[in-house]
Amino acid sequence: MPSNKASLFKIVFRSIFRRAENLVFLLKDRLSERNFIYFACVAVAITCSFAVILLKSFAHNIFLLANDINGFLKLPYINSLLPIAGILLTVFVVRNFLNNQIEKGSSKVLYAVAKKGGIMPKKQMYAQIVTSSLTVGLGGSAGLESPIVITGAAFGSNFAQKYHLSQKDRILLLACGVAAGIGAAFNAPIAGVLFAIEVVLTDISISAFIPIIISAATGALISTITLSDDVILNFQQTLRFDYHNTPYYILLGILAGLTSVYHARNFQKVEKFFGSFKNKGYRRAFIGAFLLAVLIFFFPTLFGEGYESIKTLASKNPGLLLDNTMLERFKSEWVLLAFVGVTMLLKAFATGLTLGSGGNGGNFAPSLFVGSYLGYFVAKSINLLNFTHHLPIANFTIVGMAGILSGLFHAPLTAIFLIVEITGGYDLMVPLMIVSSVSFAVSKQFEKHSMDVKSLADKGEVFTSDKDKNILQSINFYNLVQQNYKTLSLQDSPGKVVDIFATTEQKMIPIVDEDKSLIGLVDFEEVKAFIFNPNHVKFMTMSEIMSQPKELILFEDKPEKIMKLFETSKATILPVIFKGKYFGFLSKIDVLESYRQRLKEMVIE
Repeated sequence: MPSNKASLFKIVFRSIFRRAENLVFLLKDRLSERNFIYFACVAVAITCSFAVILLKSFAHNIFLLANDINGFLKLPYINSLLPIAGILLTVFVVRNFLNNQIEKGSSKVLYAVAKKGGIMPKKQMYAQIVTSSLTVGLGGSAGLESPIVITGAAFGSNFAQKYHLSQKDRILLLACGVAAGIGAAFNAPIAGVLFAIEVVLTDISISAFIPIIISAATGALISTITLSDDVILNFQQTLRFDYHNTPYYILLGILAGLTSVYHARNFQKVEKFFGSFKNKGYRRAFIGAFLLAVLIFFFPTLFGEGYESIKTLASKNPGLLLDNTMLERFKSEWVLLAFVGVTMLLKAFATGLTLGSGGNGGNFAPSLFVGSYLGYFVAKSINLLNFTHHLPIANFTIVGMAGILSGLFHAPLTAIFLIVEITGGYDLMVPLMIVSSVSFAVSKQFEKHSMDVKSLADKGEVFTSDKDKNILQSINFYNLVQQNYKTLSLQDSPGKVVDIFATTEQKMIPIVDEDKSLIGLVDFEEVKAFIFNPNHVKFMTMSEIMSQPKELILFEDKPEKIMKLFETSKATILPVIFKGKYFGFLSKIDVLESYRQRLKEMVIE
C-alpha cells in the first residue's frame, strides 16, 4: 500500500512539474527576451531562497539541539562529537551518491564563468545543500555561504540551459542566483548585488543590473518573511562613529589585512596537507574530524558557523563565551581576551580541518567570525591598557568583520554594504570604508589574488580581475591550430617549394625530418624575390632557402605566453610543437577573431 501511494505521488509530482515546464516555455514564446529574463531572475531567486532557508534553518536548529543536550545532560563538551558524525556522513554521501566528487568554494563559479560559459553541473543544485547541511549543520567549523553561492549559480545556469538561453543570459542568470543566495542568507540585497558584480562577473553593462537587483531583492524578501532574526546574523544595538577613534580604525584595518593573509595561508596549508593523503576516504575524514573535535573540545565557539558567538561578542555580556569551557571558573577580562585571541588564530586551522578532511562549506562565515574576534581583541586590548581612552567594543567587533571579509575575498564594497545592512544603519559607514580599504590594500601587497581565486590563478586557469586574460583563458587555442600545411624535407628540391607556393595559399612551408621534428621554415616573404626564377633556384639547396622560426609555440604554453610570443616576434603565424614534433601553425588573426567572438558572447548587456 505505501509503495502504491509513493508511486501515485511521483506521478502527480511529475505531472505538475511538466505542466510548470510547459508554462515556462509558453511564457518564453509570448514574452520579449528582456521580459522573460525578468521572469527568470525571479524564478531563480525564489528557488535559491528556499534552498537558503533549508540550509540556515537546519544549521541553526542543530546548534540549538547541541546546546539543549549540553544543558540537559550536563556534558559541556558533547558537541565536539557532532562534527565527526557530520564529516563522516558528508564523505559517505559524496562517495556513494555523488560519484566521489564535490566542488567546494565559490572559485568553481568563477571557473564556470571564465572557462565554461557559465555552464554548471545539474547535481550542484542539490549536492551543496545536502553535504554542507551535514558538515556545517552538525558543527563543522565552516560557513554555508559558499555552498549557497554555488547552489544559486547552479540554479541560474541550469534554468538557462533548460530553456535554451544564450551564453550571456546564462551567465547573467548564474549571477542572479548568486545575488539571491547572498541576499537571502543575510537579508542583505545590496550586498548580494555587489558580491555578484564584484566577485563573480568580469564585465557588465548598466542594463544587466536590473535582473540582479530583482533577484537579490526577491531573495531578501523571502528571507525576511520566513527566517527569524535568530537565524540570520544581525545586530539591533545603536552604533555611533566618533571621529577621534579614526587612528584605531586604521590600526584595525592594517591588522585585518595581515590577519587575512595569515588565515588564507594557514587554511590552504591544512587543506593541502589533507589533500596529499593517499587514502582520501573515511580514514582521512576521521583523522581530520577527530583533530577538529579536539579543537572544539577546548574552544567550543569553533562549533559550526559561529554566528551565535559573534552576536554574543558584540553584546553587553561577552563573557558568556566562556560558559561551558574549561576556563569558565576563571572568568575575567584578561582570560576572555586571551580566549578570543587564541580562538581567532585557530579558526583557520579549524576550517582547514573541516574542509580538508572531506567536509563541505566555505570561508565566508569564518571570515566574519575572525573579523569580529579581531575587532573585539583590538578594542578590548586598548581599553585594558589605556585608562584615558575608551573604545566602543561593539563597533570594533562589527567593523572588524568587514576588514577580514575585504582582505580575504578582495571585495571591499561587498564587505562595507553587508555590514551596513546587517546593522541596519549607515552610522558606521566611515569606519567601514577605512577598515575595508586599508585591509584590502595590505592583503593585496602579500596576495595578488583573493583566497578563492588563488588556487585557480596558480594554475593559470582564471583571472577574474583582468577581463582580457579571462577571455584569453576561455579560448581553446589548440582548436585554432591549422594542421593542413604541406611539409617538405631537406632532401626535397627547391622546385617543390615553387609548386606549393604556386598551387596553394600556403605562405609558410615547414621543413621536417623523418621523425617529424621541425628543422626550419621556408617563408614566402623572404624568398619571393628569387623563388620563381628557375635559373636561380636550380643551383640552390633547401638548407640555403630555409630559415629558423622566430619563435616556437609549445603545446603546453599558457595563453598569455602565446600572445607574448606573437608580440615579441612580430609574426602573424607561428609553428606549434607537440612533444618535440611539428604539429601545425597558429595564426594571430585566428586568435584575435576568436577573442572578438568570445568578448561578444561574454559581455552581459
